[in-house]
Amino acid sequence: MLNKICFFLLVLLVGSCQNTQPQKATSTNSSGDLKSRQVIEDAIRIHGGSNYQVHEIEFDFRERHYRSLRENGHYQYERIFTDSTGQKIRDVLTNDSFVRYINGSQAEITDERKKAYSSSVNSVIYFALLPYFLKDPAVHSEYVGEVSIHGEPYHKVQITFQQEGGGKDFEDQFLYWFHRDQLTMDYLAYNYKTDGGGARFREAINPRVVNGIRFADYVNYKPVEETLYIMNFDSLFEAGNLDSLSLIATENIEVK
Repeated sequence: MLNKICFFLLVLLVGSCQNTQPQKATSTNSSGDLKSRQVIEDAIRIHGGSNYQVHEIEFDFRERHYRSLRENGHYQYERIFTDSTGQKIRDVLTNDSFVRYINGSQAEITDERKKAYSSSVNSVIYFALLPYFLKDPAVHSEYVGEVSIHGEPYHKVQITFQQEGGGKDFEDQFLYWFHRDQLTMDYLAYNYKTDGGGARFREAINPRVVNGIRFADYVNYKPVEETLYIMNFDSLFEAGNLDSLSLIATENIEVK
């Protein structure tokens, strides 16, 4: 599996952190209590369901163009951009390999850079397609309870990761808030221990459905007082005790 949320490496550039999340083809082998697994299953169905299984998705994020091609467990992810020297970069990540092309020619890069580039490509796709990957085999889910945020009812689900297959940051903790009636993933929070540690909260905004798959942008927050304890971030959000850091926007989305 690839790394957990290196999307959060990119989010460091927009006010977040560097973390990684492993990813394989979505499986029903994730562990957890029946209630949390049912909530996740329902949310995946509402957000895209079978449309996730076979797709071609393109979008722009932070001046880079991304493509996700999936067919029943096989995937190819691409990132295309022009670097500061004017060279055209095309990164291609599949189940089996990572290749970087520079101006159309395959580049020789170190294993360390392959891992770093693989993580960053993988995790942008991972985040953009949540909650699809919350059924991965390394996921362990726990139903925390029903809470209210701004008068709306939410299922609160905690996600942790098994050490085997969970990536180097398997100890990181995540919370997701799914609307009880609409089943949409409207908020999430996570903590991380790399680079001194920290915690973030995200509010989904601008939800839209593109050819059967639901996407959203996010406002990224951090607690006024630094803490790794994210269980009460919903209460802190309502009380105004989270500071807005950045807007995380996915643009020019196409789903084929």
